[in-house]
Amino acid sequence: MTRLGLRPRLLQTILLFASLLAACRSPQIRGEISISITADGATREVRVPAGSTVSQALESAGITPGSLDRSEPPFYTILSEGDAIILTRVAEEFTTEQEVIPFERQIVRNETLPEGETRLVQAGVNGLEEITYRRILEDNAEISKTVVKSVVLKEALPEIVMVGAQASFTPLNIPGTLAYLAGGNAWIMEGSTANRRVIVSTGDLDGRIFTLSPNGEYLVFTRKSTKPADEEINTLWAVRTRNLEPKPVSLQGKNIVHFAAWIPGTNSVAYSTVEPRSTVPGWQANNDLYRVSITGGTTPRRLLSPNSGGVYGWWGMSFAFAPDGRLAYARPDGIGLVDQDGGYLKPLLEITPLNTHSDWAWIPPLVWGADGNSLYFVSHAPAPSPITGEESPYFDLSALSFGNEAVVSLINSAGMFAYPSVSPIRQDGREKSFQVAYLQSIFTEQSDTSRYRLVAMDRDGSNGRVLFPPADANGLEPQTPVWAPAPLEGQTGDLIAVVYQGNLWLVDSGSGDSYQVTGDGLITKIDWK
Repeated sequence: MTRLGLRPRLLQTILLFASLLAACRSPQIRGEISISITADGATREVRVPAGSTVSQALESAGITPGSLDRSEPPFYTILSEGDAIILTRVAEEFTTEQEVIPFERQIVRNETLPEGETRLVQAGVNGLEEITYRRILEDNAEISKTVVKSVVLKEALPEIVMVGAQASFTPLNIPGTLAYLAGGNAWIMEGSTANRRVIVSTGDLDGRIFTLSPNGEYLVFTRKSTKPADEEINTLWAVRTRNLEPKPVSLQGKNIVHFAAWIPGTNSVAYSTVEPRSTVPGWQANNDLYRVSITGGTTPRRLLSPNSGGVYGWWGMSFAFAPDGRLAYARPDGIGLVDQDGGYLKPLLEITPLNTHSDWAWIPPLVWGADGNSLYFVSHAPAPSPITGEESPYFDLSALSFGNEAVVSLINSAGMFAYPSVSPIRQDGREKSFQVAYLQSIFTEQSDTSRYRLVAMDRDGSNGRVLFPPADANGLEPQTPVWAPAPLEGQTGDLIAVVYQGNLWLVDSGSGDSYQVTGDGLITKIDWK
């Protein structure tokens, strides 16, 4: 009875709820509404079915939007009476233009010219670049223009002007040919430090390779590539120093970072390559070796196939020729010999590799003794516990004798960039001897960032003497000291050339007397043969 009595009330409640729900919903408008559409430079009034979206309204008006067009309000908006639609036509265009690359003006200070005098070495030539732009237009008006591609059709050639900066340094007589790199150009001195002339004036030498032939007749060097660095780092060239108008010749080598040197007794050069990378350090080493003749006409011949290079092999390895043509190698985990006929490595000594915790690796500096019976190299010395061997800050200057196969530490804590260098053989009575120059780090436990002092010693490590610079002056940046190719009358010992604060200095290995040769502060590399 009660249950039956409740049914009418329940029905009434349901009907009331339904009517309230219907009242909350938007009213369903039937018929048409009037709106305005502005498009293609004109505004029109149109009537469209109620409930239409912007897209539907445009379609009803016979207007077709493009894929990039935009509207206000957006295309999906449901329209109401009196709404206004604004359609903006958006277009994308790609255009290609050629633009002139203005040449740069390079000023090269030349101490062979009087102060204030200028001389044009190379006339500047504008380059040409083809640039592809992406243009965005709204209703035919450009709103953005961005570069999407650029191709250099012709490289600009810099104008090079020499400006006189004659210094008051006393000229010195010198043996052989002394070459130096200054401001991206190659210069030589012959006979006297006053006799200087430029032999390569392109302004693009990168200094990675800069080496004279044993007789000083040729200079081999690398030039910055005109291609992006992740495609090609540099290229290998040679120039004859004795020509009055020297012309560089390509040796067909490229991407050479660590090593290139003359093969003793030949007119050929050996070099090792890397593969350019867009990530640091900018390359992946091949750890290979090629041989090419400077007379040209032949393609480079491979002496050593690419290999992993051991620990930290991605950085690379270096090499050194003995006077008789034997070849030694150095890489972060050891030194050894290269079998040039078989094309393989013969390890001699393991070296604990340095963990730099960075994007570079340390390669032990290496040089043959002048008699070819020994190797001088920098070894990674152990450190007291708890410092691990790979993180030891200590580096010794050591020697390996092929006579008794002994390895001896000559100088403790010389520094990781000691760069030993040997003098030519001298006749000392009935005995032939030579000296060794090296750099001694000022702060032995921070030799990676320390400056250095030039030291000379006898070949057995005895009679060491600090030569340059003075104790109260700033030290040298890491570099390989370069011995004079022959003795000079009036000097106690043989001259050693170094770069100090961007200038060339000559130091007497006997007396320690030093002579400043240049004053423009532009020198970065030297060689002397």
